[in-house]
Amino acid sequence: MDTIFALSTAPGKAGVAIIRVSGAGAFAGVRALVGDLPCERQAALRTVRSQNREVIDKALVLVFEEDRSFTGESTVELQCHGSSAVISAILEALGQQNGLRPADPGEFTRRALENERLDLAQVEGLADLIDAETEAQRRQAQRVFSGELGARGELWRSKLIRAAALLEATIDFADEEVPEDVSPEVNALLSEVRSELDLQISGVRTAERIREGFEVAIVGAPNIGKSTLLNALAGRDAAITSEVAGTTRDVIEVRMDLHGFPVTLLDTAGLRETEDVVESIGVERARARAENADLRVFLVQPGGAPEILPQENDLVLVGKADLYGNPHDGVSGATGHGVSGLVQRITDVFKDRASNAGVATRLRHKRALEAGSAYLQGATDMLNTPEGASDLVAEELRSAVRALDSLVGRVDIENVLDEIFSSFCLGK
Repeated sequence: MDTIFALSTAPGKAGVAIIRVSGAGAFAGVRALVGDLPCERQAALRTVRSQNREVIDKALVLVFEEDRSFTGESTVELQCHGSSAVISAILEALGQQNGLRPADPGEFTRRALENERLDLAQVEGLADLIDAETEAQRRQAQRVFSGELGARGELWRSKLIRAAALLEATIDFADEEVPEDVSPEVNALLSEVRSELDLQISGVRTAERIREGFEVAIVGAPNIGKSTLLNALAGRDAAITSEVAGTTRDVIEVRMDLHGFPVTLLDTAGLRETEDVVESIGVERARARAENADLRVFLVQPGGAPEILPQENDLVLVGKADLYGNPHDGVSGATGHGVSGLVQRITDVFKDRASNAGVATRLRHKRALEAGSAYLQGATDMLNTPEGASDLVAEELRSAVRALDSLVGRVDIENVLDEIFSSFCLGK
């Protein structure tokens, strides 16, 4: 396998940059630039020279032996000064060494997967950790990257294998006397695993929203204070405000970190009947986005009702509350009345939802869990019928195990690898 190298830190000017080299030729390739290498995992200062022995920079060098590195291969890291010129010169010098080539996006992590340093779920967790923008995203990604999903999958797998082994025993000794009925234990194992799978399935949507961001739509009639409220929440003039009704014609989006949760605020067109073709398109878009949002904040006049039927946890507030004596159920983007309370209420809703999120965070995970649950349901149904055949039940269990194995990349993963690794940067 080729020896690969790449910049592992962000490109551009920085105090320090890290260049990673991994593969069988890593030690020899770096030794040609710096001379003797330090002992494993002991940083040492070395002078980095080009092929014609010109000094490029001084760098800290770290050596990782095979099976003791991120990739599972012999690896060297160069911590050099983070100027574009230094980085380019070192990368060029490495490229001139025989057997070394620049890494493809995500290739270091792909090698970690192939060398069983990470499972597939951990790879996805690492991608999410790199992309994390908020504290909630970081915590969720860290749970997956730590191997929690893989550990749970291994536990489910062991229970199903135990159940299958009990059934296989009844098949192997079909013509002999089996000492006890295995059905109760098998039923208990299947019920336990299926309950845990269904619990994880129910939390996938929330986990996906934490990864991608929740949407909060600000909804109401024209000139009710939606754009002013959006600007107050965003802390900047993201939307044009005017006393003229119908100023907002399209959905305006502002992404922000709301107490650790990634949230996209949507300022929608005022909901009303109109003969203006452009405004009517905006109203239809507003209704569609509002209905699909995770939470809606309805602004109404005192005693008024929302134009769309509120869903559970939606908030209904008096807009432009400063014009009505600042009621406790009102909010005003112009004066700030009720804004902090609104932020807290939105945060509480998402915090409650996040408590139901599991460690399955992607549609791929959900499909694997649903397949496993369906096989277990089929196995349970067959097991509890008078003519239930142990060999058919055992086959359903084997199918369930295969479905769960795909969570961590044991089977059926080639079609998703390219999509996963394409999201990684060159140095990862």
